[in-house]
Amino acid sequence: MTDRIHLAVLGSPVSHSLSPVMHEAGLAALGLSGSYVAIDVDEAGMAIQAERVRSGELSGANITMPHKRVAARLADRLMDAAARAGAVNTWFIDEGALVGESTDVEGVRSVLARRDLPTETLLILGSGGAAAAALVACEGHRIALSARSDTKARALLRQVGIEADLVRWGSGVDGATVLNATPIGMRGESLAGDVVDRSGGMFDMTYGSGPSPALLSARAAGKPTGDGIDLLAAQAEASFRIWTGLDAPAGLFEQVARNISRPRRTPPIQDMSE
Repeated sequence: MTDRIHLAVLGSPVSHSLSPVMHEAGLAALGLSGSYVAIDVDEAGMAIQAERVRSGELSGANITMPHKRVAARLADRLMDAAARAGAVNTWFIDEGALVGESTDVEGVRSVLARRDLPTETLLILGSGGAAAAALVACEGHRIALSARSDTKARALLRQVGIEADLVRWGSGVDGATVLNATPIGMRGESLAGDVVDRSGGMFDMTYGSGPSPALLSARAAGKPTGDGIDLLAAQAEASFRIWTGLDAPAGLFEQVARNISRPRRTPPIQDMSE
């Protein structure tokens, strides 16, 4: 690690990102000299940013939508979670190689544990990159998967190599913790059917300008919940640990993210398809 740490989040659009304030707060809290900036970059520009990391100009980078799959292709090597999810949200250097990792997977596991969400049965909604990360994170538990397209759901299961029960879109699973890996709810939409009513807990992996109807319903019923800010902070903590070898102060990233009053229109995880 160099004396000064230069980090970035890469995406388009990226001006909404809360990552710079979280990571700069972490650096400051630990007395580390460095910076973390947001860089709006198109797909072609991702190769340039990859070379900046390889050369040491950047100490590491986060990648957000729509470039997580591109980041996986550009990496010299993928960690297991990233390879199975087919997406990368963190680049770092190891023995001169550009390595891609998915700290979204560790983030999902962390939120499930921190928020005391039941994990005996998990119902994952979606068929894109966020659902892939959720599937890898929940491996070893009883998993149900629900998407608008059964074809896409089956393809996702083949990609990650995990078995799950396919559930008709809009149908709930009794007592299951629901992981919503779709954008539904970011703009006030409700989940279809009895998904929330039959759930034992609710984890919305995206975040909007306020709690989704699904989260509000689950909380009103006294069910445990987790939200996209929880996930954003947890995956950021994992990235920070990779780059610095140190843990950010407990709860700092979540506190910073929740204290920022600004519109949050874009999900923090790529491919939130239904």
